[in-house]
Amino acid sequence: MKWRQYRDREEIIGSILRSAANREGTIKTRIMYNSLLSYTQLTEYLEYLTSNGLIEYDRAGKLYYTTVKGLELLDIYNKLDNMAFFANG
Repeated sequence: MKWRQYRDREEIIGSILRSAANREGTIKTRIMYNSLLSYTQLTEYLEYLTSNGLIEYDRAGKLYYTTVKGLELLDIYNKLDNMAFFANG
């Protein structure tokens, strides 16, 4: 992630998906810290991502996982981000 004062919605979503992309799952606090979001912002984004099938929540373990659909979106986002970096570079 390139340092900017403001991040767009896609960059924040990419950060959340990246944080929850490991096999063991990730707790809400870890996602919040990795994505540099407030609790309120994180809750809104997780609700949006869950309702669109990009993140799953395991109530028993209180863990979030990036779904296959979410991993596909993350892959596309990373490719576009790299293309933009090289175009501006």
